[in-house]
Amino acid sequence: MSMRALFGMLLAAAMTLAAGAANAHPHVWITATSELLYAADGSITGVRHAWTFDDMFSAYAVQGLESKTKGAYTSEELKPLAQTNVESLKEYAYFTFARADGKKERFQEPVDYFLDYKDTVLTLHFTLPLKNPVKPKQLVLEVFDRSFFIDFQMAKDNPVKLVGAPAGCQMKLERPNDGTASAQKLNEQTFLNGENSNFGMMFANKITVDCP
Repeated sequence: MSMRALFGMLLAAAMTLAAGAANAHPHVWITATSELLYAADGSITGVRHAWTFDDMFSAYAVQGLESKTKGAYTSEELKPLAQTNVESLKEYAYFTFARADGKKERFQEPVDYFLDYKDTVLTLHFTLPLKNPVKPKQLVLEVFDRSFFIDFQMAKDNPVKLVGAPAGCQMKLERPNDGTASAQKLNEQTFLNGENSNFGMMFANKITVDCP
């Protein structure tokens, strides 16, 4: 099952969408942390994400999963679900967009991925290696869903870390304003088509790293 298909099933189970036209707003909430990974020569090699899903989605996702301990799941027991999730993320560019000195960079498929289950919520961990390591003066990394189906919020504490970055590099995080009210003014049709198809860009988390 793809991640988006699972989201869709959650929608039905939670009765988020009523019959007929529905307000457009996020249906899944993710609290994220990100680590930018640097090589010894100062080049950026990739990004390591940890995405914690909301409790409703987490509860639905683990339904039917077998575990030795009731109400608890090991990373091994969650391994098939983790694989399904990271494979389905490719269609959405992993909701991660990078520019090095203004040039768009691409990522390889995720590595070192796993799920953990703690305090009734799932967290997906994975690393996105850059196809080509870069050593820019400025790197801009944005995390968001173009359709605003998923609301990404960077964690309040230690949302972004620079791992192995050269001395003198400065990081800035720009969090999106809460635009849920304006999003609800759009119905599903206008939300997914036309000029609003990239509505989620308004709610991007923007990480900017400037290095000497």
